[in-house]
Amino acid sequence: MAHKIWNWLLKNWPHFSYDKNVLEKLELQFSQNTGTVFGAIKHIEGVSKDDLLVEILSTEAIKTSEIEGEILNRDSVQSSIKKNLGLSVENRKIPPAEFGISEMMVDLYLNFDTPLSHNQLFEWHKMLTNGRRDLTDIGRYRTHESPMQVVSGRLDKPTVHFKAPPSNTMKTEMEQFITWFNEIHQPNNNSMLPLVKAGLTHLYFVCIHPFEDGNGRIARALAEKSIALSAGQPTLISLSHTIEANRKQYYQALEDNNTTLEVTDWLNYFGNTILEAQQDTLKRIDFIVEKTKFFERYKTQLNERQNRVVLRLFEAGHTGFTGGLSAKNYIKIAKTSESTATRDLKDLTDKKVLIKTGELKGTRYQLNIKTN
Repeated sequence: MAHKIWNWLLKNWPHFSYDKNVLEKLELQFSQNTGTVFGAIKHIEGVSKDDLLVEILSTEAIKTSEIEGEILNRDSVQSSIKKNLGLSVENRKIPPAEFGISEMMVDLYLNFDTPLSHNQLFEWHKMLTNGRRDLTDIGRYRTHESPMQVVSGRLDKPTVHFKAPPSNTMKTEMEQFITWFNEIHQPNNNSMLPLVKAGLTHLYFVCIHPFEDGNGRIARALAEKSIALSAGQPTLISLSHTIEANRKQYYQALEDNNTTLEVTDWLNYFGNTILEAQQDTLKRIDFIVEKTKFFERYKTQLNERQNRVVLRLFEAGHTGFTGGLSAKNYIKIAKTSESTATRDLKDLTDKKVLIKTGELKGTRYQLNIKTN
């Protein structure tokens, strides 16, 4: 197999090139979607707006970690996000990983418009590695002499997907990256379209791979910061959620573009991912609006058990409860008997709170709410 020449070894590094024409349609769609999302958010008031914020930030925190194979506890993440946003003061113990990623997501949301600095990246890294004991370099760029490689496969026969620049060049590389990032995001700098800025930010950062761990999560956060800077306000975009749904394609796109500086393919992939993420955000907004209307309609008609189950169904989000709600699920969530569950479910179906499908053991229930 031929030895790969990584992009940072090429003469023109880090000057990426791409075909603007291929991306024009995506940019137009992005601009329209941005307007639609902001318009929709404007119509949400009070508690529902907080719900949307907590929902998107916690899903992003969970999914950006899941892309790296780390599974977090949703309740802990949501509690931590609420606490960091000042929406709650409940005193529950949050595990370090959940607390750290939540802190980073809230910082990204609240301080999207501050210029990028080494210090901000170091702070994010400290948040992300909260509680870790296995890293040498926390809150600073990597210093180890061994090559920084992205590998998979057997220990004795690994596949090297990427080898990053050596640790002793990190200060220079990151100085250059931060200067570039802040320059292209100057309010009067129109040399690059928003999707290109976000896509290049992600790819460029990941190719430097400046930290011992956490590079993917920080790269995705930087892409979200870039989108927010281009839009002039936090975009509440479901980027990591969309990437995680097709993780293989994401890793493949990164690998296909780490030996070249011509990155039209990557920008096309990443641009489409951002558009999908915007559509997902719109569905979440619709869902939150319908949830508010739903509880206004039924608040006095549900008993405590029914209320608990309906809330649990809403927690599953706009994609619904995996496989639908069964009588068995109902018994478990409501902590009740089979006969009470049967009565409750019939009542909920009669009131048109739930829609029933299937028969006998295949009977499933879905929330009867309108979502686009």
